[in-house]
Amino acid sequence: MEKDEIAVIAHIRSPFSEKFGIPRQSGLAKSTLSRVVFEKEFSVPEAFRGLEGFSHLWLIWKFSGVKERSFSPTVRPPKLGGNRRMGVFATRSPFRPNNLALSCVRLEKIEKEKDGRMVLTVSGADLMDGTPVYDVKPYLPYTDSHPGAVGGFAEEVLEKKLTVNFDCGLPASFPQELLPGLSEALSCDPRPGYQNKKERVYYMMFSDYEIAFTVENETLTVCKVTEKRTKG
Repeated sequence: MEKDEIAVIAHIRSPFSEKFGIPRQSGLAKSTLSRVVFEKEFSVPEAFRGLEGFSHLWLIWKFSGVKERSFSPTVRPPKLGGNRRMGVFATRSPFRPNNLALSCVRLEKIEKEKDGRMVLTVSGADLMDGTPVYDVKPYLPYTDSHPGAVGGFAEEVLEKKLTVNFDCGLPASFPQELLPGLSEALSCDPRPGYQNKKERVYYMMFSDYEIAFTVENETLTVCKVTEKRTKG
């Protein structure tokens, strides 16, 4: 198979340091802010001229957290319980012939940092911290939006929002501006579809904090929030 090289133009900085807990689609955790930090080679202000006029962007990025494996024509989507196989091209599974992904995010701010790097602050991204970004394109409502589109088997398992309760107190160091994004990410139910034991405690990382939670019926309860920042 012919191989093409694709340049990494930027990396994402997001509060999701691990795969578990990342919203399964972009736009589900609208309050979560991330930063697209461009490599110096591509941090040319002229390359961003006119971008401020768009509300949303497409990010083309790499499934960097997925181990390389041979091509499989079918996959097991977690939201279907992990026991139903679907054609890989009918899913957004990270296990693909090419580890490319596409996300639509809202553009919040464009700025140039002191070191000369250009940075886009975006909301609603579903990318793990450090993910390589291959390209950025403007979202065009007149052609990219299709109100009558059909969602196939994915409509069988539309994302249900859980009620999120904080039974524990947050550490004094927890930034309050992160709370809306954390609450939205948790409400999307981070668990795979085949894990639903109410007595089980789940753990996910959000920024520098480990979040412990349980789920019963349609309620997610946060039972402990622990700072895990590496000192040094």
